[in-house]
Amino acid sequence: MKVAIIGASGFIGQEILKEALQRGLEVTAVVRNPEKITVQNDKLTVKKADATNAADLANAIAGNDAVISAYKAADSDTYIQATKATIDAAKKVGIKRFLLVSGAASLEVAPGVKLFDSPHFPAEWKPIAAATMAGLDVLKQENDLEWTAFSPAAMIEPGERTGKFRLGGTQLVTDANGNSKISSADYAVAMLDELQQPKHIKQQFTIAY
Repeated sequence: MKVAIIGASGFIGQEILKEALQRGLEVTAVVRNPEKITVQNDKLTVKKADATNAADLANAIAGNDAVISAYKAADSDTYIQATKATIDAAKKVGIKRFLLVSGAASLEVAPGVKLFDSPHFPAEWKPIAAATMAGLDVLKQENDLEWTAFSPAAMIEPGERTGKFRLGGTQLVTDANGNSKISSADYAVAMLDELQQPKHIKQQFTIAY
C-alpha cells in the first residue's frame, strides 16, 4: 500500500510516519519544510507542498492509494482551506481514501454536549479546537470520498507504543477515574490499523486507554 501523509513532520504526523514505515508501507511525506524529515528509508519519499493549495497537493500525493492529513490547525479559515484542498486534491488524482487527524473537542461528554462546551475545557485550547471542528464539519459533507475522522483522547502526549487501547465512536472515551489519555505512538497504531483494515468509513471515531 502507498500512503501520503500530509504534515508528516508534526507532533502526530511523525508518529504516523514512523508507524507506516515500520509496517513496510510506501510513504510520501508531504511537508512545508522537507529538511524537517530526517528519517532515512528506501520506502520514503519526501515532497514539499502547501497544504492549503489543492494543485500543489495533487502533485505531491498523486500515485498513492490513500492520504492521511495530520495538518496542524492554527485557525478555522486556514484549516477549512487545508481540508478542502486535500479533498479536492484527492479527487483530482483519483484517491478515494482520506483519513483526517481530528481533535477531541467535537466528542460528546454527555448527550448533546461536546467536550468543547464543557466547563473544564481550557480556554487557551479553544481557537485550535474550533478549527478542528470546522474542518470536521467540512469532511462530514463529503459524499464521494471514503473518509474517516480520527479524534484522539482529551490528552495526547508523547509516550510508549503499547498497542493496547480502547476505541469509541463520537463519545469521549475515559477510564474509571474519568481520565481520557493516549500516547501519540498508540494513536498512530490505531490510525494505521484503520488505514489497512477500514472499519469507520464516513465516520468519526476516537481512542483512549
